[in-house]
Amino acid sequence: MRRIFDGYAYGDGPRANCWWDATCDIPSAPEFIQTARTDVAIIGAGFTGLMAALQLAREGISVTVLEAQRIGWGASGRNGGFCCLGGSMASDAALDRRFGRQGRVDFRRTELAAVQLVEETLKTYDIDVDRHSLGETSLAHRSKDMAELWSHGSNIKENYDVPYHLHGTGDLLAMGMAGPFHGGITIEAGFGLNPRKYIGGLAKAARAAGGLIFESSAVSKMVKQSQGWMLDVNGHSLHADRVIVATNGYSSEDLPNWLSARYMPAQSNVIVTRPLSEQELSNAGWTTDQMAYDSRNLLHYFRLMPDRRFLFGMRGGLWTGTKAEARALVKIRADFEDMFPAWKEVETPHNWSGMVCVARGLLPFVGAIPQQDGLFAGMCYHGNGVAMGSYSGALLAQLVQGKQPNIAYPDAIKSPLRRFELGRWRRAAMPLAYAGMMLADL
Repeated sequence: MRRIFDGYAYGDGPRANCWWDATCDIPSAPEFIQTARTDVAIIGAGFTGLMAALQLAREGISVTVLEAQRIGWGASGRNGGFCCLGGSMASDAALDRRFGRQGRVDFRRTELAAVQLVEETLKTYDIDVDRHSLGETSLAHRSKDMAELWSHGSNIKENYDVPYHLHGTGDLLAMGMAGPFHGGITIEAGFGLNPRKYIGGLAKAARAAGGLIFESSAVSKMVKQSQGWMLDVNGHSLHADRVIVATNGYSSEDLPNWLSARYMPAQSNVIVTRPLSEQELSNAGWTTDQMAYDSRNLLHYFRLMPDRRFLFGMRGGLWTGTKAEARALVKIRADFEDMFPAWKEVETPHNWSGMVCVARGLLPFVGAIPQQDGLFAGMCYHGNGVAMGSYSGALLAQLVQGKQPNIAYPDAIKSPLRRFELGRWRRAAMPLAYAGMMLADL
């Protein structure tokens, strides 16, 4: 494998104190230890890979999932648990320029369909994920950001056709969302969940349908053959007619070579408090279980979970290693205390980081990899992979069979990923980009 971060980023260090790991067990899977063949091989046991495996296995397609670490080890098992609209960083104006008004609406409605797919999956397979929150609330961290939220509200009807509500500062206090905010907007689409319970439920359902899942089974090489592909796994060969790459921010530059410089992993950090008392919640004025995020470019996202622990996350990590993790923890803790000063003495025993994945065109990609017959990929969800990653898996399960999808497949996610400038050195541009975002947030 050839990756752009150092080895620490791909080890257990960044997720050592992940709260989700303490909430439920996921039965382990065996290692791949003998030559085999399958109709479809899937690299990565996260939301995308497992949803694809589930859909394929239900249709009687033999499917084999290969996970380098453990089920849900990557971003799927360590994110903030926001099942919400998103998957792109492209604005409505940018979408209009590239795909026209209808193309923009088609993509936005697909965002909503992704949330609905997760909801339907939870019901169909009876997966308890500690669900809460009626949609999601965006909070203005500056007074001038309210104008942008008002503008966003004017497009919600056309984009999503779901209820939304604008809030002033006084409204937020009454809603139990006190803080240094100047108002906000709630869109009634999405909900909070425990991502580990969700990923565990997907794995259980995929196995029950006949899918095979292997852990500690990294793909070290892929070779195109006259019929299908040969994957080298733990010194053994897996022969597959078709392959789905579902590794997102944990991808390798050379699996396949086409991926090189076409994605940008970026870190996101999370802390979780101990359970808070009703008095502590009242002291801070945050008593709602509504999931929320602020209007910064390098945003903060947060929610009070059903067990009364508070989850607080932030974007913006650039480096890896034990010292970098320690610096990120100091920064996220300081931001947490600034936003919720009443909780300065509240412990946050759980902290971890993970990779989100950004595309040069700021849109996900779901489809066939160009000039690589039988090879498909779904990735680049821009920090909103719970819903869009799941949807991509369901879509890939149809595309890999050569079917015309019976779910929405908008033009915005069909375009193959563009290469970043600077190639393998593309991370060098990140400090400058982040500095610009931080200045814009002032």
